[in-house]
Amino acid sequence: MNHPALKRAGLTLALAALGATALAGCDPASDDARPPGAGAVSVDPAGQRDLQGFYQQKLSWTRCGELQCATLTVPMDYAHPKDGRTFTLPLAKAVTADPARRIGSLVFNPGGPGESGIDQLKSGGLSSFSERARARFDIVSFDPRGVAGSTPAVDCGSSDPAAEDQPIPGADDTSTSLYPRTDADRRAALADAERAASACKARSSAILPHVGTPDAARDLDVLRAALGDEKLSYLGWSYGTYLGTVYGELFPRRVRALVLDGAVDPALDWSEAALQQAKGFRKSVDDYAGQCASVVRSACPATTPEGIRKVITDLYARVSKRPLRIKGTDERLDQAMLHTAVSMSMYSPESQWQPLSEALRAAQQGDGTKLAEIADPGISAQDDSSDSSGSGPGATDDQPPGNSSDALIAVNCLDQPHPRDPQPYWDLLDRANREAGAFGTSGVLAKLICKDWPAGPQKPHRVQAEGLPPALVVGTTGDPATPYEWSKNLAAQLPGGMLLTFRAPGHTAYGRGSACVDDAVDAYLLDLKPVPDGKTC
Repeated sequence: MNHPALKRAGLTLALAALGATALAGCDPASDDARPPGAGAVSVDPAGQRDLQGFYQQKLSWTRCGELQCATLTVPMDYAHPKDGRTFTLPLAKAVTADPARRIGSLVFNPGGPGESGIDQLKSGGLSSFSERARARFDIVSFDPRGVAGSTPAVDCGSSDPAAEDQPIPGADDTSTSLYPRTDADRRAALADAERAASACKARSSAILPHVGTPDAARDLDVLRAALGDEKLSYLGWSYGTYLGTVYGELFPRRVRALVLDGAVDPALDWSEAALQQAKGFRKSVDDYAGQCASVVRSACPATTPEGIRKVITDLYARVSKRPLRIKGTDERLDQAMLHTAVSMSMYSPESQWQPLSEALRAAQQGDGTKLAEIADPGISAQDDSSDSSGSGPGATDDQPPGNSSDALIAVNCLDQPHPRDPQPYWDLLDRANREAGAFGTSGVLAKLICKDWPAGPQKPHRVQAEGLPPALVVGTTGDPATPYEWSKNLAAQLPGGMLLTFRAPGHTAYGRGSACVDDAVDAYLLDLKPVPDGKTC
């Protein structure tokens, strides 16, 4: 379950792509590892005495099911690598099916920030890669610093049973609205965000300044060295594109191949990124209404696009006044939970539009269970006592709850500068409502927690990566979370950047069943074959 303060503000609509920041002010490294805009310096981090122990570590791989697993140790603070503080990062790999033709390792990040590469690989993520790629590469992933199995990991109290919703003095029942208009409701939203930020700092203050993307990119280079690869082959989805971009800026001459699918534009500030993503989600709901019949046929909640849009609009209005029942629990489907269900269903039309359609049909009959289960899988199986351990649905004593929502907030807030005064958020809230409705206001409310976050050194800027070989950016025209324009912009910023366009709804492209996309990406990864200008699938 998400932190109660996040739940009230609708933060379960993940800010998955809003880590769009630039790198600045890192400690001196090498000609291949420098802050954007800084002059080249002479010391290679792999050769730095204080970092040699990290770069020269030998990985001890052991069997873990069908995979092999290991751990990587990295300094918590690259400016003080010998102060004894470290992160231990879990690793997993699927060994190439054709060792004689092995190219090397293909490292991937599934996105987030806050998603576990280990969980992705163990839960079938290998199927996202073609047989060609699996035959020529060891497919490798890891949990970034602060995420999932990382030790230590970010803890904001999301799984703390004591972290229940507390009434906010002066707030009325509309404080759960995705667009708080009154002073009392805005005070309530601000208090929720401040309480959530305080919980993070109380539990994780020592590591919060060190979980940003620049440090994760430094870890990626230590991993490259530990894997024995002279140069990195990398595929990042969604937020993983930003991690790959930052790596390319720091270590341009250590890149062999860089695939950035569902790209983040690092030149955008927090407000423009939030607004553009909100518009992307709103457009995706229109795509769902317009294309539902061709994807899910008779299961659609209405027979015309106009009818489907009306079903959704009416349901938002209905639950804002009278939340729907959820079987097996005393909770109710309110506007925030409905919004999360609709938003999260826009990521993968081929697998999510059918359940969404069936859930909307049920909600028309007064049953919010299916929508609630989309927003929070397993919620209907809970009762007042089932979550007393603080674990999520299905968790056991030896299965700790994940921290993806905590890590997402921690990385996003650190990666981008945010105003300290609440007024810019309220100003943006009104604009976001005009331009993107509930998708805009929920995104702005989600950013309120960043107001009191530790400040990182990054600033939005255009990519500076002199010496980077041609990288491949893949953009999906109907992408809700990372709008297509972001991919176009990133490709234009990268030296020799190539853009592959996938004309389809949904988030990202590689591994979703398009032979055209997969063939082009594989040809680049395996043989470094350029993608022709204007290539569209």
